[in-house]
Amino acid sequence: MVTKQSSTPLLEKLPGKVKPPRLFNVLLFNDDFTTMEFVIEVLQKFFHVEHERAVQIMLKVHKDGSAICGIYPKDIAETKASQVTSFAKQHQHPLRCGTEES
Repeated sequence: MVTKQSSTPLLEKLPGKVKPPRLFNVLLFNDDFTTMEFVIEVLQKFFHVEHERAVQIMLKVHKDGSAICGIYPKDIAETKASQVTSFAKQHQHPLRCGTEES
């Protein structure tokens, strides 16, 4: 059986450029109950920072009241904030984590 090939392209190029996704900061907030060691553990576990960098971020949270832990597209930032909050609750810590547009 012979089939005709169409000269119409299957995919057409659309004019315009694709914009990169907006980025969001993931923030940790200081409280009077969460231990410094737990904050360091969270930073290493969820943000994959080395121990020394985790200590620096933890001290910034402690001193300034909050610190940026990472910058991600919105869905990833919200997922990380949710994971940190759940992990903290599981370990009975009131650690707060949130997002803001960068």
